[in-house]
Amino acid sequence: MRRSGVVRGWRLVALVAAALAIAVVGVLAARAVLDAPALRDFFSRYPGTTERPEAAPYGFPAWLQWQHFLNAFLLVFIVKSGLQIRAKQRPPAFVTRRNTGLITTKRPPRRLGLHVWWHLVVDTLWVLNGVIYFVLLFASGQWLRLVPLTWDVIPNAISAGIQYAAFQWPLHDGWVHYNALQQLFYAATVFLAGPLALVTGLRLSPIFTQRDSWFTRRFTETAARRLHWAIMVYFLAFTVVHVTLVVTTGALRNLNAMYAGRHDESWIGLAIFAVSLVVMVLGWFVARPALLTRLAERGNDVRRMK
Repeated sequence: MRRSGVVRGWRLVALVAAALAIAVVGVLAARAVLDAPALRDFFSRYPGTTERPEAAPYGFPAWLQWQHFLNAFLLVFIVKSGLQIRAKQRPPAFVTRRNTGLITTKRPPRRLGLHVWWHLVVDTLWVLNGVIYFVLLFASGQWLRLVPLTWDVIPNAISAGIQYAAFQWPLHDGWVHYNALQQLFYAATVFLAGPLALVTGLRLSPIFTQRDSWFTRRFTETAARRLHWAIMVYFLAFTVVHVTLVVTTGALRNLNAMYAGRHDESWIGLAIFAVSLVVMVLGWFVARPALLTRLAERGNDVRRMK
């Protein structure tokens, strides 16, 4: 037993060492590419940022600031409940919707584990928040900041990626315009990852798991579960990289822009961010089975497990 633990420890050390070695080689290679005389014209022509559309708005309105916080706040519960579901442990309670009132179905409601029920609840709130976001995004013109409008975004994104890899941050000002790599990842997150999370989540929900249809036969539950998990991993990786770049490319200015709607380097945005972070951490620990069970009992039949 002790020997296997030592072996696992050395494997972890080897993996960390290999990752660091690959990272160092990657940085050196990126800097060599940036300094290559043959590629100077490329980086001069494609500095990493595309031309800003004239109709694109500046800054971040109040609704977008709130949407940003709510999305992150709900993601905390989505990830926690998703990990609990994946652990496949016996749930502390089972929840069955009461088939009375405004929402009724012909088929009897399916019994759900407490973690699955909570996951569906926060997913529903996340989707509603997303619908509001999409409506306001296009109504306000903010979509022009996310959606690439020219093919120049591809070489500019490559240029920006190499600059990031070399730890030579490309020029950017999120208040005015995102760089090309930011545009691609933000657009992919909003218009691809988000809808895919919804589609795969619906496939795994009681709406489709109890039906035999063309859709369910071709998009199996196993495939949906694997893709749903991959999307969650993507969201986590995106969040880690996003927060890291926010902190390392001018934390005060970046946090002011998104959390305070200010284009300066005051401490207001950082203070609001700190409060929101405390709220999210508290939410992670407060959402315990005892509280969730009491919430589920409002409108559902709940069977507690001893």
